[in-house]
Order: sequence, then structure tokens, then C-alpha cells
Amino acid sequence: MKALVKTEPAAGVELTDVPMPTVGPGEALVRVLRTGICGSDLHILHWDAWAQQNITPPLVVGHEFVGEVVEVAPGTRSVQAGDIVSGEGHIVCERCRHCRAGDRHLCAGTEGIGVHRAGAFAEYIAMPTGNLWRHPDDIDLDAAAIFDPFGNAVHTALKFPVHGEDVLITGAGPIGIMAALVAGHAGARNVVVTDVNPYRLELARSLGVGTTVDVTTTALEDVRDELGMAEGFDVGMEMSGDSRALHSMVDGMANGGRIAMLGLPSQQTTLDWSSIVLRMLTLTGIYGREMFETWYQASVLVEAGVDISRVVTHRFGHDEHAAAFEAAAGGNSGKVIMEWASR
Repeated sequence: MKALVKTEPAAGVELTDVPMPTVGPGEALVRVLRTGICGSDLHILHWDAWAQQNITPPLVVGHEFVGEVVEVAPGTRSVQAGDIVSGEGHIVCERCRHCRAGDRHLCAGTEGIGVHRAGAFAEYIAMPTGNLWRHPDDIDLDAAAIFDPFGNAVHTALKFPVHGEDVLITGAGPIGIMAALVAGHAGARNVVVTDVNPYRLELARSLGVGTTVDVTTTALEDVRDELGMAEGFDVGMEMSGDSRALHSMVDGMANGGRIAMLGLPSQQTTLDWSSIVLRMLTLTGIYGREMFETWYQASVLVEAGVDISRVVTHRFGHDEHAAAFEAAAGGNSGKVIMEWASR
């Protein structure tokens, strides 16, 4: 079968032939239909420091996908041939304290598809059936292909109650935009999304996420005044990984404000911890999705009309992977989809 493979410890990936995966006990074989490109895929493509520490070539890469189940191991009941599924890409040990308590997202023995084991940028992928999330048969395949990053957005957006609250989101990338859609649906009073990228701010604006702010030209204090906010923001969602954005978010929070941090900084940063202590702010890290409450919440949100397919702006065939990666890396895009097969 064809797959995108990190063939050597250097920049680039190669579309090449690899053996068809076999189905082991408790697993299913999925024919991949569409895949989404994630920021981590770009790290692997460019072979940066993170990729060098985490990837062992040769490896089939990619982890965002939707596909159709074509084979299941004997005795498996959770999915069946013909089901349309996405995959929870974090495969946990099932033995540690957190796994046994149901907090699988905290498992220290997690393996990631496309990072530690063969991924989804391929015509087929074999996965544990417990990691497959079954979709309604009529789901939009673009939406299903990005349920993994949508889960990150849902996990972040619903970490703290947002109903009636003033919400600040730093970073108008696809996950930031999806988090803004969730916060608005969940009843936030004001949702403010900041960035410095005109394309992504316009995309966020076109999707009706709330108030969009280019922080190179507009001060957050002025936005708060225009919205009639007497104090700072109640809930913050840091999506950019930019230290300046984090500092501005901390400065803009009301006393007792709560911040969920998803963005990964590229370097160490410092904070004014005395301000955090004296203003009684709460900061929490978000990694991946809660298994599988977040997946349930994501499905309910889509059923309720949160249209995440609008975040997809570019589509390519898998044989056009170079152009797809270029579009994803350039910044003038939302989510970028690669098609592997038709349904």
C-alpha cells in the first residue's frame, strides 16, 4: 500500500510502498479516507529538535484521520466492517494508576500513532478497536477527519465553565477557531480571539467566532472597553504557544480568572508569579483529549450544529502531499485535508 513515510533522519517525507498492516487481537483494519495535517506533522517534516527527540525512522506519519472499518479481529464487538471512524491517536498502557482510574489522558506510557508507531498517512491503518470512535454514517468527512484536533479544542474550551463568561482566546489557528465556536455555543457572553495573522483573523471573523483582534494594531484594553467589560476576562484559552500572548493573557484576566493552556512554547518563558498568586489565577495544561468524554462532547456539539467543516480551507490528493504541507506551513490556511480514498 502507499504511505507517507519519514524514511531517514532528515527533512522531508516520501510517498512510498509499505506492507499492508495486519490485524492483531482486539484490533481493526481501517481504510483511510481523509487525513488532516497537524502542526506536529510539520515538525516531523522539517526534522526539528522535537522530531529528532521523538521520531525513529522509518515511520509512517500522521494521526488525524477518518476511515472505514474493513476488518475486525474475531470477538470484537465495538466496531464492525462498514463503520465510519476516527481514531484516538494516543494508545495507553491500560495498566497504570491513571488508566485504571479512567484518566487515560494522564497515562505516562502513552504511544502516539504517527510518532511512536505507524500512523494514518496511509491507505490503511490497524488500531485497537477501543481507540476507534464511530461516527454517524452521514457525518461530513471533512469534519470527521479533524475530530482529533477538534477534541483538543473541546477539551480546552470546556475545561472551565464558560456560560455567561468573558472569554479570551490567544491564537486564531484552526484549534483556536474551533474552541471559539465551542465557547460561543456553550453560552459565553463575549468571545475575543487574538492573533497577528491577517488571513486567520479573517477566517475566524468569517465564521462568526465573536470579536477578532489584531494585537499589532489594537490593544486588549480598548477591546474590553468597547465590549463594556467592567473587569478582565474570566476564562482564557492560550492556543498560540507564544510567550507574548501568554503574558498578555495573564495581564488581561480578572481576579480569579482561569486559563487553559494548549499551545506549546518553542522555548522557556517566565511569568510574573506574584501577579498570579495575588490575583488568584488558575493555570492548567491541556494535552490531547479526555478519553473518551471529550469525544462524546465533540460528537454532541457537531450534532447540535457546530460546523467545524468550515475550518477546512484546502484539500489535496495524497499524491499532492508536498503542496498540502506547504499550504499548512504557510499560515494562509485553516485545516488542510489530504484525500486517500473515496467512500
